[in-house]
Amino acid sequence: MPKVVIDNREVEVEQDSTILDAARKLGIEIPTLCFLEGCSPSTSCMVCLVKLKDQYELVPACATKVVDGMVVESETDQVHQARKASLELLLSNHLGDCEAPCQTACPAHMDIPLMIRQIAADRLAEAIVTVKKDIPLPAVLGRICPAPCERACRRGTRDEAVSICLLKRYVADVDLAAAEPYLPPRKPDKGKAVAIVGAGPTGLSAAYYLLQQGYACTLLDEHPAPGGMLRYGVPAEKLPPSVLMAEIEIIRRLGAEFRMGVRVAADPSLGDLKKEFDAVLVAVGQVKDSAETLGLRASPTGIQISRKTFQASADGVFAGGDAVRPSRLSVRAVADGKAAATCIDQYLCGHEVAAPERPFSTHMGKLTQAEIEALMTGVSPSPRASAEAAGEGLTRQQAGAEAARCLHCDCRKGDSCKLREYAEAYGARAGRHKGQRRSFEQYADHREVIYEPGKCIACGLCVQIAAAAGEPLGLTFIGRGFNMRVAVPFGKSLADGLTTSAAKCVAACPTGALAFKRDD
Repeated sequence: MPKVVIDNREVEVEQDSTILDAARKLGIEIPTLCFLEGCSPSTSCMVCLVKLKDQYELVPACATKVVDGMVVESETDQVHQARKASLELLLSNHLGDCEAPCQTACPAHMDIPLMIRQIAADRLAEAIVTVKKDIPLPAVLGRICPAPCERACRRGTRDEAVSICLLKRYVADVDLAAAEPYLPPRKPDKGKAVAIVGAGPTGLSAAYYLLQQGYACTLLDEHPAPGGMLRYGVPAEKLPPSVLMAEIEIIRRLGAEFRMGVRVAADPSLGDLKKEFDAVLVAVGQVKDSAETLGLRASPTGIQISRKTFQASADGVFAGGDAVRPSRLSVRAVADGKAAATCIDQYLCGHEVAAPERPFSTHMGKLTQAEIEALMTGVSPSPRASAEAAGEGLTRQQAGAEAARCLHCDCRKGDSCKLREYAEAYGARAGRHKGQRRSFEQYADHREVIYEPGKCIACGLCVQIAAAAGEPLGLTFIGRGFNMRVAVPFGKSLADGLTTSAAKCVAACPTGALAFKRDD
């Protein structure tokens, strides 16, 4: 039995084993896109490249047989750069959005397409969890948000955008009307406390997320009631105080303490709060030239902070929202609160402090009308539900009808796409190699499965799986080079090609080119 050394670790393997087999036996992860156990290696993606010692060439681990005494390096700079280059070549011909334009445009980065699919399936208990993962005040924002997400909605280029804010409001209102509105779970008490100066959208949001992490939170505000600009800057006819208080009450039920009628400056001072609490977040709204009164360094727009960590000039003090930069977007204030909460958690845990970065995403850009029509397959042609028509809010029937208008232009396998995973891990750039964009195509004639050729990397796994399953037609390669694609022979439909093996093909697809229509 041959022995091989990979990254200074020796292993004995069966005859005819590959480098990938040996690495897996050692527990060393080598990335693969076009390889699947039981299928013949195609070496088409070249993401599994490794270095043989004393040789300049790199070889694909999935197809290179082990030779006794072989010495392999899998984690050198040269190997990493080669894998990155392979990924960037694949991305140069990849047509698909990891995240829908609406989610990308949302300052809170809420998973809007998932919420919409859950509404369409009448799974509202799941939908409120999806919403509150990123937006703790959805009933409020559903009424007053200027909806940058709707301006980015692709449906708007055909007729009118999906009424995302009304759908978010619908989910939140149904939850608030329940006997037991959704209350997120809390981690065990960490024994540390955070003072939040300002009970407006940023402060309320930060408290919502810090409380879930197990911190005690006290919100101090000079006004008689919490809410900040949501209470004192928005007309009651646009945002009823009862709606605001209902969502604040959930934060109170999580454990938040409110000290109202307290102006933090001289008594108590910021220094007093630092003695009483383990961290302080300043979220008082616009401070303009008064940052120094809090004992903090000022910038031209407010309190000076590190944009990556939300940390102010004083140790243990953070700031966010309009106190840092005027925005007048409550959804951005809420997003700041969540990001600041993440940084405060890291600080109190003794970890390196950094706000979460946006995940890797590719973008198709503007689509032609013909491409939009391709996305319309199976989508409701109904007109948009307007705020005027909704009146007091959408009914269950109206919400379902509006949800059915969504083009579903996010990736159905966005959380399990291996191309996205490795692109992020290796720092690959989607736009490194510029070229003519492929035309968007979508095939949805199959009862369960949808196929988007623009996402296909021609790994051939589905071709092999369909053949092994004995499909009468199956799948095959058509064309050459960058124009090569997988299709059903003789121009037949996807339903004709995949009669029994569709689920196996979907499971094997590394990029979401083949996906279940309802993969949510």
